[in-house]
Amino acid sequence: MSTGTRPVNYSSAAAGWGMFAGIMLIIYGVFDVIQGIVALVNDEFFVVTEEYIFQFNVTTWGWIHLIGGVILIAAGGGIFGGSVLARTIGVIMAGLGIIWNFAWLPYYPIWSIIAIAIGIAVIWALTVHGKDVAYAA
Repeated sequence: MSTGTRPVNYSSAAAGWGMFAGIMLIIYGVFDVIQGIVALVNDEFFVVTEEYIFQFNVTTWGWIHLIGGVILIAAGGGIFGGSVLARTIGVIMAGLGIIWNFAWLPYYPIWSIIAIAIGIAVIWALTVHGKDVAYAA
């Protein structure tokens, strides 16, 4: 799908980074939806191992992950259509994802660190290379 003529500085590698961001947003969103459902269905699945300043009810975290995951999936899908709104929401949600995964560290530390790294990569890809996805055809 092409939305116009390609700009002079178009790069298929840059478009690949934009596609990476869209795919990662969708995967990130699916994982968050799964985490949210697990937290809502089974409060005892996630166990805090140490005292931590960000201690919330696991059900609250479940809703945060579930709603955030759905928005991430929608933004990831919109990236492939070249939507500027989807890119903006993707950057905002990836940033919020970094924050909520930092706060989620005591519940699931390894996944939280991975999710923070993915969020950083997605923000970079969407801000630097996001517009090239619209021209990838």
